[in-house]
Amino acid sequence: MPRFALAMAKRVVGALRDLLPIFAVIAFFQLVVLQQPFPDLVDVAVGLVCVVLGLALFVQGLESGLFPLGEALAQGMARKGSTAALLALAFSLGFGTTVAEPALIAVAAEAADVAAEANFIGKSQAAQNQYALELRVVVALAVGVAIVLGVLRIVKGWPIHRFIIGGYILVMVMTVFAPEEIVGVAYDSGGVTTSTITVPLITALGVGLASSIRGRNPMLDGFGLIAFASLTPMICVLGYGMVA
Repeated sequence: MPRFALAMAKRVVGALRDLLPIFAVIAFFQLVVLQQPFPDLVDVAVGLVCVVLGLALFVQGLESGLFPLGEALAQGMARKGSTAALLALAFSLGFGTTVAEPALIAVAAEAADVAAEANFIGKSQAAQNQYALELRVVVALAVGVAIVLGVLRIVKGWPIHRFIIGGYILVMVMTVFAPEEIVGVAYDSGGVTTSTITVPLITALGVGLASSIRGRNPMLDGFGLIAFASLTPMICVLGYGMVA
């Protein structure tokens, strides 16, 4: 318990240090540029304390739980020697973490509202919910496929730049033919997949897998899965827009 308390104290100090520039910018523009006091100063102060504590707890949780868990899963699957099981794990992690990603849920809901206002879909709540759900599932499936490709790349030792360059060329070509209403949503979908839930587990999976395979360098081969997870949703959402 004392060790945990000491670790948390260090995390809180680190979080406060990391957030100080943001707090300074906000205070400068509020007090110097706008020359207005903070509204509900007590509530703002309590909120800032919660942000600092939340960030500290989140980082501590990653290092204590998600990172070790992801690496242990990857190493255990590598020792088992079953490529099919490893790929199934990769797809499940990619799909499961993405479909539950808070940022994706928020963006999908906002995209449904805007699509309804533009008469791209029906204005009923059921139509908007259906659109948001389909968008989330498409993105989650794309990330699942991306992690499978990334794991295969680590296992086979394929160069990552060929996948990334080829993928972005495909995105550029599809952008020309995709409906304008879906292009921005597709591009944003690539960003929101790499958020609080997805990144820790996927990164740990890649590093743990590269550490377990002979001839693989965790620094060179363990990273890059997040790039796949950002790229494939853009391709799949553009394709979804072209079909739907």
